[in-house]
Amino acid sequence: MLSVFHHIGKYFILLGRTFKKPDNYKLIGRQTIHEMVSLGIGSLGLIAIISVFMGAVVTLQTASNMHNPLLPPYLIGFATRESFILELAPTVMSLILAGKIGSNIASEVGTMRISEQIDALEIMGINSASYLILPKIIASLVFIPIIVVYSMALGIIGGLLVSSYSSGMTTHDYITGIRYDFKTFSIIYALIKSVFFAFIITSIPSYFGYYTKGGSLEIGVSSTKSVVYSSITILIVNYIITQLILI
Repeated sequence: MLSVFHHIGKYFILLGRTFKKPDNYKLIGRQTIHEMVSLGIGSLGLIAIISVFMGAVVTLQTASNMHNPLLPPYLIGFATRESFILELAPTVMSLILAGKIGSNIASEVGTMRISEQIDALEIMGINSASYLILPKIIASLVFIPIIVVYSMALGIIGGLLVSSYSSGMTTHDYITGIRYDFKTFSIIYALIKSVFFAFIITSIPSYFGYYTKGGSLEIGVSSTKSVVYSSITILIVNYIITQLILI
């Protein structure tokens, strides 16, 4: 139990160093753009494939369980929209990104630690935490909400693609369900969650990578821990935000 509080304390101390005034704003800006390309654009293909097929599967499963004549067919599109906007796009996609982006960050920073590149930055008087971690956090805070909206759109399109040949549903019914009782706040709620998740996805792996000790084996251990703890934290924060905003 004490080790948990020890890691939490070290995590917040690292964040304190990360958010100190940067030594060179232009350098941080260039690094942020680089991280946007590396972490954000590099994830679009994976998110697109998962979103389209998940939207298609959710639509088919919903259609197969709604053969009751008392239920209007447009509820299939409505259920797909609500599922994707409220939970699948912000939470499930963030869990996937925690695995892809988180492991990459932990490995990158961990390699710099064991190869003494971080020590070299400190010797040169550079705040290594700010230089390495801050651009990643800024990039994720900007790009991950965009990825979430991108996932929402593709998930709904995936459902639209299968609506034309799904039994008991037509494309018109699906589109009607997508538009039925739409609330803009649902997207705002999803974006609020995605901002918190973006911070978690980058800060926790950065912490495990920054404090890696040993050799290449320990880098793998740090990468695994970063994915596990990021995913657990995302689920906990997801519950807290939902409780505070929707209940």
